[in-house]
Formats: sequence, structure tokens, C-alpha cells
Amino acid sequence: MNTPKQVIHVISHTHWDREWYMPYEAHHVKLIQTMDALLDTFESDSEFRSFYLDGQTIVLEDYLQVYPEKRELLQRLCQEGKISAGPWYVLQDEFLTSSEANVRNLQVGHRDAAAFGPVSKLGYFPDSFGNMGQAPQLLKQAGINNAVFGRGVKATGFNNQVGEDANLESPFSELIWEAPDGSQVLGILFANWYNNGMEIPVDPDEAKSYWAHRIESATRYASTPHLLLMNGCDHQPVQTNLSEALRVARKLYPEHEFIHSNFDDYIKDVFSSLPPKLSVTRGELRGQKTDGWFSLVNTASARVPIKQLNQQNQTLLEKVAEPLATLAYGEGKPYPHALLHYSWKTLMQNHPHDSICGCSVDEVYREMEIRFAKSMEVAKAIVQESAKHLSNQVDTTTFEGYGPEATPFVVFNTSGYEGSSVITYEVEWSKRYFKQSENPVQVSEEVLQRTHANGYLINHRGEKVDYTAEDLGVRFGYDLPDDKFRQPYMARTIKLVFETGVLPAMGYATFAWIPYADSSHEQSELKNTLVTGSTTLENGNLRLTVEADGGITLLDKVSGQQFTDLGHYEDVGDIGNEYIFRQPDNDIPITTKGRPAQIHIVENTPYRATLEIKQSLEIPESADDRLEQEIRTMASIMDRKSKRSHKLVTLNITTRISLERLSKSVHIKATFDNPAKDHRIRALYPTDVQATTHFADSIFEVAERQTTPSVEWQNPSYCQHMQAFVDVHEDNRGLTIGGKGLNEYETLLDGRNTLAITLLRSVGELGDWGVFPTPEAQCLGTHSAEWTLIPHRGHDRAEAYREAHRFAVPVTPCQTGIHVGVLPPRYEFLRWEGEGVLFSNLKTNEERGDWMARWYNVTGTPSEIRIVSAKDSKAYVSNILEDKSSSEVIESAPIAGYQIVTVGFQN
Repeated sequence: MNTPKQVIHVISHTHWDREWYMPYEAHHVKLIQTMDALLDTFESDSEFRSFYLDGQTIVLEDYLQVYPEKRELLQRLCQEGKISAGPWYVLQDEFLTSSEANVRNLQVGHRDAAAFGPVSKLGYFPDSFGNMGQAPQLLKQAGINNAVFGRGVKATGFNNQVGEDANLESPFSELIWEAPDGSQVLGILFANWYNNGMEIPVDPDEAKSYWAHRIESATRYASTPHLLLMNGCDHQPVQTNLSEALRVARKLYPEHEFIHSNFDDYIKDVFSSLPPKLSVTRGELRGQKTDGWFSLVNTASARVPIKQLNQQNQTLLEKVAEPLATLAYGEGKPYPHALLHYSWKTLMQNHPHDSICGCSVDEVYREMEIRFAKSMEVAKAIVQESAKHLSNQVDTTTFEGYGPEATPFVVFNTSGYEGSSVITYEVEWSKRYFKQSENPVQVSEEVLQRTHANGYLINHRGEKVDYTAEDLGVRFGYDLPDDKFRQPYMARTIKLVFETGVLPAMGYATFAWIPYADSSHEQSELKNTLVTGSTTLENGNLRLTVEADGGITLLDKVSGQQFTDLGHYEDVGDIGNEYIFRQPDNDIPITTKGRPAQIHIVENTPYRATLEIKQSLEIPESADDRLEQEIRTMASIMDRKSKRSHKLVTLNITTRISLERLSKSVHIKATFDNPAKDHRIRALYPTDVQATTHFADSIFEVAERQTTPSVEWQNPSYCQHMQAFVDVHEDNRGLTIGGKGLNEYETLLDGRNTLAITLLRSVGELGDWGVFPTPEAQCLGTHSAEWTLIPHRGHDRAEAYREAHRFAVPVTPCQTGIHVGVLPPRYEFLRWEGEGVLFSNLKTNEERGDWMARWYNVTGTPSEIRIVSAKDSKAYVSNILEDKSSSEVIESAPIAGYQIVTVGFQN
């Protein structure tokens, strides 16, 4: 039997980190130069067949910022197949961007690529710091049958044979990658990285040595005669003499076939010659069968404030702006597709792996903060306009009988889950508009004299609602009408804190502030309380006590289970970098456990009570002087000998623990002024759950992970990623911890399955291939963090997961007037049911104007999404690209174990 001739597929590319060790615009200049050289090469060399633009359409967008007149040229090159466009908008970090952000990245990438030519159907993940387990399912739904990636799987090369054990890593660079639901794609690992064909020599002597090594290395892992040589690397300039280099290679190695290839041809050839059996790798690819030092998971805790901004921005867009705009569209308001595209794109420009991961130079994050602000301002405007439009459709005449100053407002819940919230809202009434010719002081005094702060709060049924109020007096405001110049006014304002009661999952309820002049009708003192002791809070579901050292004892009344020693803080040294946490040798953690704390009741109402805990730790001000030398000389992370400084500074932590009347969870907010460098702060929650695995919220799944690392793991730290929460449970006992922009946790091997949540990590260098100081990554100054504790019974964990998701989504209040409307005072636009199913998003499709809603099953048990109500629409099953491949009308949608289902609603 003849051995097939090896084909060397040389694919020219450049991996374009948009910003990293230089700021964006510095990289931008290099991009322009690279693209200019590429276009010149296409013009001058007919043998230079193609160039892969890193799978991200933003490269084209950035080039056209400078050369808009070259759009037609780029379109022609794409249509000719010389440049591949898409499938992504940016090469994101998969674990630190939300499920919907990953989908929107694919949607925008497809949309933008189609404007240039064929959309590249390559699942490209060259340098993601681990890969999401649901990637094969997302790719298959987008019509992509392959994935090319650089991290997460270690090829063993053992005898070049496929092992029978499906849990083993692949011996080949080719493998089957399977999502939890069973979706499969052909996976291709850059076993020799994506630079294994860079800078190919033209000189014959150099080329002979070069090719002997490169062909042998590629052959070692290949399961087919088709070898992949990636001609490029990070910000790699175009090799303009590649055609000559390949001619030299053909002369030196006539037994091989050398082609200047492209991914379409390479993937097609690999598919045609695969062996009968490849190993199957299932779920997440996170490099767990390595020594653990370079999985780069600690990018999840680098620059935590950036992660918190990202969580706010993503949540605002996908859980508030898009759903509200969709509901308003259903009531006659045009859907703001262009503005939402702009806001999403601006946000996603912060999602490349070297950006959102926090592993770039300081200048990058100054610009990222501006992008977050820009995206959120647009999203807030969409929220405001959508809520205003909807509120104007609500019939509020039920409040007519309470006088002319009765002030209605509507509270929208767009989380996808019903539930109660305690909210703060500022109500304005008795507005006095004024002209430029009037004296604002006199106008303000006029409003002050004719108004007062007395009143009460009612719901749409006329029932009084418990509240607390703060009189803000008279303040300035303005309207921006669609048909006239801006309208300034003065108005009496009061800040209300109250409990909404259970709000519909995708709907609203209406309330009204009723002012009155007679002080004899003032609200009676709020007598009911959740405070049952000087340091104890209790509702119908939970009882918590703060102990003398600030630790929490929590009783879950439903399961009867008690948790102790919760919420102590731990501080340790960190002599690592933005990529990797490294605790100094023999470093002893400094904790709040056993240290006296100051505990006070700071809120005591029938609907919420709050305890405040004040604690102090004396911690080293930084690492010792040796660290600076180790950084400057690029000493290996593993070999560093730095210790913590002997000089101490005070870390003050203020923690507020709140319990709401109807809640099954405890809300926690910590604030602290970080005075130190080179350290890490975590909150510790012993679960005392007997389990060998735990569960983490990830991309369209709640991933089950082993608590004990593999035998190959050498790193003393075993931190991991989470999106919104982490959970550990057994039968009748479980604890879920949900956070806002807290993406790193560790399940400690301490005999108590303690969940350690990273609140801040302070480091002073980028790391990787050079010396790049990052003093702002020390995160000095004031910080805050929010998280929630949700005990459960194990078998009802999906309910806890829904609560963790709802915790992160704010409700949207909107003041309106008294008017007739087509919508009732309380309404639910979309109601659904489904065991083991979580809600993801509601938006409007641009092409058809259909509502699109998405859910996913977090269990392996088949379920069903029962659509109880959707306003005057016909439902059908779609996919993540929102295609309408079937016109079958459904009233419910089956959802297999771990499946992602998108449902369209045609009005």
C-alpha cells in the first residue's frame, strides 16, 4: 500500500490583537501598514492566492476607517476568495463575555462579512484562553461544521494512535469536538501553534533546515496527509516573498506538494481523508490535563473593575434595552436596529481576549472605559425611550380619583423570571416649566411653596405599599420633545424605597405616589421587621446571624440545612502578572476570621433589613523589592522568590448584608479602599457539601467541573471561570453564589468545599513575552463588589440559578401621567414554563421584524418550553442566526438535554 503524498497547506494570515502591548491606535497604524502591504502583494504577485484576516470582520472595519475609498477593492478581493471575511466580529474571550455577547459577535460578524462577499464558515478560536463547551452547538446552528483552536487540548502523540478512552486528550491535531447536547464538529488543534509556518526562508540552505523541522513537527500530530503550516503570527507583516519561498521548497522536497492554501480548501481536504475513528473531546476545552500554569485562567481576576463594567454593559443591552425595545416595537414604536448595532459593536470592541481579559497595557483600559461609557449611554437612551413609549400605552385612569397630583409610574421586569425586588426610585411631580426669560430661583420657590413631601404609595389595585421616603426638595429637570426645543422645569422630588411585589417575568406593574397636604394622614410607623436580634435577620425562607468576627451563619428553612463561617475575607500576596496568579512561597493568608468586627443595623423596614459589618486587616503594602528585579529580568513565574513587604497598611472593608421579605437569597455588597499592591482579596464561603464536582455558570450551560484537578496539574492554585454564579450541591443541600462582574472562583480542597470568590487582584506587569509595567493594574483606591447567596436543596438548583440570573438584572421604573391606554395597569407580554430551562434573551429580528426569544436547558434531561402567552403572534423554532427555516407554528418547543433553542414570534 502506497503512503499518500503529503500536502503542505501554507495559509498566510496575521493574528491581529487589536490592542495589547501597545494601545489601540498604535496597533491600528501597524494594521494599516500590514493591509497596504497585503493589497500591494495581491497586485504584484499572481501566485499569492489568499490571506486569512484572523476570522474577524473588525479588521476590515478598522482599515476602512482610514481608507474608506478602498471598500470596493476589498469587496472584490473577498468575492474572489483572496480574503476571507468573518465569521466573527472580534476574536473574543469566550468565558468573560456573556452567552448573548458570543451570539451577537457571530451575528454581527456574519452580517458584516456578507456585505463583502461569502461568509467564512470557519469556527476560528486561535488564541482564546480556553474554549466554551457549547461552541460546537453554536457553530452547528450557524452552519459551521469545524472549529480551529489553539488552546485547551493537549495532543499526546502517543504512538500516533487513537485511544479507546473518550476522556483522554487527542493524540492528533484532528479530533471530534462534541458539545454537551451531542452536537459535533471537526476540531483542529494548532498543535504547533498558529505560527508554525511563519517567515519561510528563501535561501535553500536555510529552507532545508526549516522545512525538515516544520514538516516533522506537523506530521507528528496529523491524522491525514494534509499538513497545516500557518504563515504568520501576532501582528505579523505579510511575507511578500512567499511565492519564491514555496518554489524553493518544491525543489528541495519534490516528494511533497506545497500549495499556498486557504482554510476552505484545507478543511475540505482534511474531511476527505480523515481516519475511520478520531478521539472525541466533550465540552469545555480548558487545558485541564496540563501543569496548570499556563491555562491563563487568572485573567478572570485581572482588572476586576473592567469586568464589572462589562457585566453592567452586557446586562443593560441584552436583558433590558433589547427586551424593552422589542416590547415597545410590539406597541408601535420602531425598533432601533442601527442604534443597537452601534452599541453592541462599541461594547464588543472591548471583548477581544487581550482586552477583556485585563492582560494589556494601562492605556488600553483607559480607552475601554470610554467605550463602555459610550455603549451604555446609547443603551440607556434606548431603555428610556422604550419605557416611556410603553408607559404611555398603559391605562392609568385607575389613579384618577386620587387627585390631580397623583403621580403614576410603571416598573418593568425584563429578566425573564418573575420575582419581587426592592427598588429605589425618584418621583417628580408638580412640574413648573419655565422660559429663558424667567428667573429659575423664583420658579423653584414657587414650586416649593405650593408642594410638600407628604404622601403615600399605592399599587394599581389601590392597595397601600410600604415604603421609606427622602424629600429631595425642588430640583431642575428637562424634557427633550420630538417636536420642539428643550423644555426645562423645576419639580418637587421624593426618593422612594419600596418592594415591588412579584413582577411578571416579561412585563410590568404600575404604582402611584399620592401627595396630600394634610399631615394627619401621614404614613404610620413601619412596625413589621425582619430584624429578630441585634445581629440576626429572618424572613419566611432564611435566617442569618452575623457572628462577632463578621462571619455569617445561614439557615435555609426550606431544607433545614445550616451554613457556618460564611463570608470571611482572605488576603494573600500575588507576585504574578495579569495572566497568572502566583502566591509567594510560604505566604500565610491573612483573614478576618477570629478578628472582632463592628456590626450595626443600618436598615430596618418590613420589606428589607440590612446589617453593616466593618472590619480591618493589616496587610503588607506590596511585594518586597526583589519583585521589581524579577519583573525587569523576566524571571519565570514559577521561579520567583519574592516575598511580601514587612511594612503594613490598613485594609478597611465595609460589608452590607441585606435580606428582603420575599427573598430566598441574601444580598451582599462590600466596599473597600485598596491601599496595597501585589495581593489578592477573596471572600470565602464554606459549603460543607459532600461532592466531588461543582457547577459554574458558563456560555449557554451550567458546566459541571471536577473539584480535584487532574494528576498532571502542578499549579497550587485551581481557580476557574464563571459568568453569573458558581454552585456546589448534594441531595438536600446546596449553595449557589451569584455575582456581578466577579468572574473568578476556586473550590478549595479544605474538607469543606469552600467557594472562594475573587474580589480584587493587584499586579504590576502585563507578563507574556516582554517587560510591560502596568501600574494601574494594581487597582489602588476605592472598589465595591456585589454578590448573592442562594441556599437550595440540590434537586431544585435550576430555581437557584434563575434567581442568580435575576439578581444581576435591574428593573426599569418609568414615570408617566394619568391617561387612557391600550395596556392594562399590570401585564405580562411573554410567559413561559420549562423544567431545567433558563432564559437568555428577547430581541427583534432585523430582516423580518419577528420577536426572537432564546432559552437553554442546563440539565441532561429533555424538557419542553411551554409558551403560555405571547401577544397575538405565531411561534416557530429558529437558530442562533435567527433563520426561519420552518413555518411550522408551535405552542411549545421541545428542548433536549443541554440544547439551546431560539423561538421566533411572527406578528
